[in-house]
Amino acid sequence: MAKSRKKSSKQKNTLADVDLTKRLDSDRYEAELDKQQTKLRQIQQAYLGSGQSAVIVMEGWDAAGKGGTIRRMSAVLDPRGFKVWPIAAPRHYHLERHYLLRFWERLPPKGAIAVFDRSWYGRVLVERVEGFASASEWGRAFDEINDFERLLTDDRMRVLKFFLHISPEEQLERFEARLRDPMKRWKLSYEDFRNRKKWDEYEDATNEMLDRTSTKRAPWHVIAANDKKWARIQILKTITTELARGMDLDPAPLDEKVEEAAAALFESYKDLIDSTAGRSD
Repeated sequence: MAKSRKKSSKQKNTLADVDLTKRLDSDRYEAELDKQQTKLRQIQQAYLGSGQSAVIVMEGWDAAGKGGTIRRMSAVLDPRGFKVWPIAAPRHYHLERHYLLRFWERLPPKGAIAVFDRSWYGRVLVERVEGFASASEWGRAFDEINDFERLLTDDRMRVLKFFLHISPEEQLERFEARLRDPMKRWKLSYEDFRNRKKWDEYEDATNEMLDRTSTKRAPWHVIAANDKKWARIQILKTITTELARGMDLDPAPLDEKVEEAAAALFESYKDLIDSTAGRSD
């Protein structure tokens, strides 16, 4: 299996730039995870009443840790304002229509956050490498995707994009671990092994994707993911930093009618509110 290639003079961002030796010890991980999950809850509360929305794109090698990172988000967020979309091969209805349609249909409403586990970038990755899209189709997709994301950001939707990078050796160890664990075997598919045989082709496709679709409005964040703890925290920190930008994270005041009803029902209403300030369930 080939190593990552050196960066070409024309490329702004390549997998070869990623330091895969990054590590995070368990104590620091647990403390930082609690901090970032708390902030995620504050952000969701702020978004619900703001009209702001966000899309988080998760791409990366098979077994790079996308699912584990997403679970650390969904564990603390209310599903009424948070949705995860696992993206697989399109079925008949969408095969007969523009490839971006099924993503338009899944965009979050105002006040909500959506995560795409795989995304519209399949057109320039798996569809390109495996021949599911012609050269003209995936070739024009770079501009189509940039235009698509520009429309989203113009509409006040924040777009965050992550690519989780691991080494071929680390991927092989994770495949083996999944084979050994009956509760994790479901994560493996034939496509995982098929894709591994074309590592170099996927690497070239990924580098071109990073170069041509990382924009000021929606830049790519390439994450060293050989250490799952390091990767999760880096992603969560980036998400909370970017989604909190320009937002008031203080809890919104109670609606006047709710406040009147509560005051009529609880004699010690004011003391009750003061004692629970900053808490949420």
